[in-house]
Amino acid sequence: MIRPITALLATALCASASSITLNFEGFPDSTILTNQYPNIIFSNAIILSAGISLNEFEFPPHSGVNVVSDNGGPMSINFASPITSFSGYFTYDEALTIQAFSASNSQVASASSPFSNNMALSGDPGSSPNELLAVSFGGGISSITITGDPNGGSFVLDDATITTGAGASAAPEPSSLLLLLSGALILAIPRKTKK
Repeated sequence: MIRPITALLATALCASASSITLNFEGFPDSTILTNQYPNIIFSNAIILSAGISLNEFEFPPHSGVNVVSDNGGPMSINFASPITSFSGYFTYDEALTIQAFSASNSQVASASSPFSNNMALSGDPGSSPNELLAVSFGGGISSITITGDPNGGSFVLDDATITTGAGASAAPEPSSLLLLLSGALILAIPRKTKK
């Protein structure tokens, strides 16, 4: 009885999540970002570089010299396979909203910035640039829309992290720690022996 449970536990632990971080480095200034990253499609997105088109005094990059900005409207990001979470470091001059959508285009998660402006020099009191904002949904996120000014040009994003699960499902996956503890508990239960 214990061996099948142990095998099931090992299988569940191997089905862990993986993450990738997009730092937007390696692109020339003013590159329109579309399908340069495998399995990810950006819309209304442009690369800005410090010292060229990016005002790095107000919108400092989180790392490196490049960021991506909303260009001509809200930025959208579509994923070829559903993801379980999205996060990034945002600097903005208007309040931001991140909306996450399922494959059926139903909104499944959202996040809003706590300030209306977090620029480095002229942001709201108590704010700071490169604010971490995130959305997650274990059932699978197929697209993200990030809205500041409806006409664009209102925020920059750096070091976006995308987490994929081993097959996003309709129910959130249990954490690895919970699975490990459950398995340890099962193994610790004394077995009755027949005499």
